[in-house]
Amino acid sequence: MKQILLVFLGGGLGSVLRYGVGRFVITKNMSPLWATFSVNIIGSLIIGLVLGFVLKSHSDNNQLTLLLATGFCGGFTTFSAFAFENQQLLKNGDITTMLIYTIGSFAIGILAVFLGLWSVKLLG
Repeated sequence: MKQILLVFLGGGLGSVLRYGVGRFVITKNMSPLWATFSVNIIGSLIIGLVLGFVLKSHSDNNQLTLLLATGFCGGFTTFSAFAFENQQLLKNGDITTMLIYTIGSFAIGILAVFLGLWSVKLLG
């Protein structure tokens, strides 16, 4: 039961912060693509940091992983919005933006995970 509560708490916090990022982007009159892109890259960095810390400490810190990696990052990042936005770009014939957005999201997201892992290794 404790594991479920950790995922629930982390997921709720991540979802609320995701909503906040979306609202912030709207107030700045930016494309909603920036909100999804930002949370996915930040979430990738966070999961790299969390998992890097767990690996570095040689512990099986399941509670930290459940709260932050599974819960928070799961609620904060959004592949479904990413997929829908790509569908909308294709539907509107904006293939160039769709390709830049898709390739950039994957490439920078993977780099962010590595950056998180590397940062933990570097710090200690």
